[in-house]
Amino acid sequence: MMNLTSQQKRALKARAHHLKPVVRIGQKGITDSLLAETEQALEAHELIKMHVAIDDRNTRHAMAESVAEKTGAAVVAHIGKISILYRPKDECR
Repeated sequence: MMNLTSQQKRALKARAHHLKPVVRIGQKGITDSLLAETEQALEAHELIKMHVAIDDRNTRHAMAESVAEKTGAAVVAHIGKISILYRPKDECR
């Protein structure tokens, strides 16, 4: 998992402002297909928004952190039920 400075997070958050969520975590939670979809989205876009349809804030944050950890991405920010994930394309896998 990568660490971002507050300045990097601020810049990425600004870049993500106009994006729509491309990954949605629903009742099934984190599945293999969800992780594959997230991997594909990160590979294509680097910066994505993910919608977590869970009411409990701590659970939402934990799920976003878990997806980020499993995909080698960083959580840029949590805004309500939306989490912003970032993984540079040139990172070695």
